[in-house]
Amino acid sequence: MSTNVLVPNLPESVADATLITWHKKAGDAVTRDETLVDLETDKVVLEVPAPCDGVITKIVVGDGATVTSGELLAQIDESAIAAATNTTAVESQTETESDIPLSPAVRRIIQENQLDPASISGSGKNGRITKEDVQKHLDNATAQPAQAASTPATPSPTTAPHNNNNRPEQRVPMTRLRARVAERLVEAQQTAAMLTTFNEVNMKPVMDLRNKYKDLFQKTHESKLGFMSFFVKAATEALKKFPVVNASIDGKDIIYHGYFDIGIAVSSPRGLVVPILRDADGMGFADIEKQIVNYAQSAKNGSLSYDDLTGGTFTITNGGTFGSMLSTPILNPPQSAILGMHNIVQRPVIENGEIVIRPIMYMAVSYDHRIIDGAEAVQFLVAIKNALEDPARLLLNV
Repeated sequence: MSTNVLVPNLPESVADATLITWHKKAGDAVTRDETLVDLETDKVVLEVPAPCDGVITKIVVGDGATVTSGELLAQIDESAIAAATNTTAVESQTETESDIPLSPAVRRIIQENQLDPASISGSGKNGRITKEDVQKHLDNATAQPAQAASTPATPSPTTAPHNNNNRPEQRVPMTRLRARVAERLVEAQQTAAMLTTFNEVNMKPVMDLRNKYKDLFQKTHESKLGFMSFFVKAATEALKKFPVVNASIDGKDIIYHGYFDIGIAVSSPRGLVVPILRDADGMGFADIEKQIVNYAQSAKNGSLSYDDLTGGTFTITNGGTFGSMLSTPILNPPQSAILGMHNIVQRPVIENGEIVIRPIMYMAVSYDHRIIDGAEAVQFLVAIKNALEDPARLLLNV
């Protein structure tokens, strides 16, 4: 009996996907739910599992092809299980890549560099191999002494000499995600009347409160108390006061959203992704911190779902984690505003006529001037500043 392997149903907003890598070839035995192939869309990587036990008799679509929902990828012969048993038994005597759970991003790097995953020590949960583990393994291999000083270096298979002067270049196609991000950023620049307003916030009150309760918070909620939850709560309260900042444009209409779905920009091996905190106004500090940690881990191992990335009424991005002092964040269409956080630096400020040192963060709000006036943007950012400099406001909603 032959069973078809089909492209899963893609969301309405996704027209097609790119086939990244087959993990099996024709003639290989497979087990039900074993990952056969990775498909990349402009948002996530989809792992297509085997629908049954059997042997792959035919692969219809190869690596790099563009596929659509319901398209035939391969065929599996369920009756050929017994014939493949001996081959499978021999292969299982040694640990192979399929024996070790790998995220799509990690699996791709391992295949591109022809590495044996069994030789890489995993630091992730349950010994899972992370992208950092693979990079560390590659760095260690590169650091080994050369075989002989007089031996000329051999160019990497992925590089090519330029003008015969040993100036290597590497041509790498954009991932679907990177191409989509580029498209949306250009769209934002070309369609929105984008402006940015800045302010600074004294982070001492938040830092004092965090230092006072962080141990008890972690003991109670089994989660660390970070800065992001304060910014999410402060931004949500400010959005309630200035609904137009939470709105979006649809043609000649303004859509005012009666809910607060906050996007949190997260760096991933495939590029920038923005998972969504749904109904952030109803979330507590612990809920926000846990969800952000979960999203960051899912982004790293490539397991974010479409639902995680769909929608959003406002976005927060934290360039401060990379040391950024100041930036002008670009809108995330169709949203009309985005908040940029930056590095916290000890700076001299004047309080009560005296010069004191305080931990200061510069904040930036980029906004679509077509629907948000400058006064509203400034007041919105001041509302965030006031909430952070007096965190009791977040509890009292004042």
